Amino acid sequence: MEEIVLNIIIHAGNAKAKLYEALQASKENDFDKADNLLKEADEEVLNAHKIQTKLIQGESAGDKTEISMLLIHSQDHLMTCMSEKNLIREIIELRKELKNKN
Repeated sequence: MEEIVLNIIIHAGNAKAKLYEALQASKENDFDKADNLLKEADEEVLNAHKIQTKLIQGESAGDKTEISMLLIHSQDHLMTCMSEKNLIREIIELRKELKNKN
């Protein structure tokens, strides 16, 4: 179980790193790079979400998941990443709009 949970944390962490790199690229007006990094972040989040979904489906089928601090941490890490992803996308879009107006 620890390996499964750590994979959620790893993918969410990779996504978060790419998101902040995309934010920095947008600050430098490199929107192509930012868009590519956002796509890469989406792939990482999707990988983490697939792992999470397997755990949920297993529990729905009667395979109880042991609740541990590591599991809770992985869920917190993933949900925070997903929230940050939405906010960072909005910031990048705002930066694009501002650049286009100037």
